[in-house]
Amino acid sequence: MASSSMPFSATFCGFTRSKKNLACAFSSFDSSWLSMASSIKSSLGSSKSAFLRHGFVLQSSTFPGFSSKARSFGVYARAATEKTVHDFTVKDIDGKDVPLNKFKGKALLIVNVASKCGLTSANYSELSHIYEKYKTQGFEILAFPCNQFGGQEPGSNPEIKQFACTRFKAEFPIFDKVDVNGPNTAPVYQFLKSSAGGFLGDLIKWNFEKFLVDKNGKVVERYPPTTSPFQIEVCFLINLRDVENDENRIRLPINVVLP
Repeated sequence: MASSSMPFSATFCGFTRSKKNLACAFSSFDSSWLSMASSIKSSLGSSKSAFLRHGFVLQSSTFPGFSSKARSFGVYARAATEKTVHDFTVKDIDGKDVPLNKFKGKALLIVNVASKCGLTSANYSELSHIYEKYKTQGFEILAFPCNQFGGQEPGSNPEIKQFACTRFKAEFPIFDKVDVNGPNTAPVYQFLKSSAGGFLGDLIKWNFEKFLVDKNGKVVERYPPTTSPFQIEVCFLINLRDVENDENRIRLPINVVLP
């Protein structure tokens, strides 16, 4: 990705919601988000990633006067392809084959994770929080360890599993370590990237990039690494019978402010 020092302004419009569930969007967005901001600042200072070195400045028409650096915003999915996430089989952290069609009928948040990133603590904590809240309502988180960004997931699968499950009490499925970019990209990530292009290209930019997938296995939105899990609304996917019916969906402008 080409580097640029020129700031730009834009309105963040990264969430979709059901009119019937307007109150749901921010039910889990609380003061815990501040830990995310602190973690992002840590990554900005220590990371070698070109993505995190950009000085993006965005303004919000919804909240005048607020701006931020390294802002997060969602990218809407492209037109649906014939394939879905359910067509793929992956290996779990223990090396067992897992057909993703076992998650049919559930909304999915798919995340590439790392154990030694500045975003690790906030993301794992928040992912565990929203999983605990929504897991009985048709929601799953699928975590894919990846060591392609700063070598920040160097451990073996058993070490990764112990780290996530012991330190953060992660109960959501964790899978085999994968590549998300390059010639050895895991097929499921080839599909995810082709279904929803990211900001300035399809490449995964850093640890903790997120894909929101509906109950039918189709990618709905893609979120950059700096998007807090608390900001990602799953209510409309869980409760909406027909997620492809745009008559029941509105887009909400959101401003995210980093200290």
